Amino acid sequence: MARPTKDRLIQQLPEIKFFKPAGVPGHKLEIVELNMEEVESLRLKDVEGLTQAEAAKKMNVSRPTFQRVLTSARQKVAEALTCGKALRFSGGDYKLMRPGHCWRCGEKLTPTGRHRRGRQANEQTNNLCPDCEDED
Repeated sequence: MARPTKDRLIQQLPEIKFFKPAGVPGHKLEIVELNMEEVESLRLKDVEGLTQAEAAKKMNVSRPTFQRVLTSARQKVAEALTCGKALRFSGGDYKLMRPGHCWRCGEKLTPTGRHRRGRQANEQTNNLCPDCEDED
């Protein structure tokens, strides 16, 4: 039996979730689906310019998993652009990272920077909770 997919951390959802070629009615287009973790991998690597290791850490996945997600995203975008297809962003296995939460596990930190269980969060690790900090 395969291992269940681990949720990937997403820092922000895209505001626009559908793109199509100009001048072609939507009902005549094939649609290529990008899941949210694929969109996030493109944003982290190609927009923010992070290394794969840095981006993988932000998404809470291994570097090889990040590479697979990024490769899939780039292949889908290339197909849509070169074949005149529409792009839709939806679905996936992700957790939305919110301000004031641990960026690795998503647990809420209190306004004083403390983890819910009362342990102090480390300021240098970008609001990383003590549980996740200990894993490094």
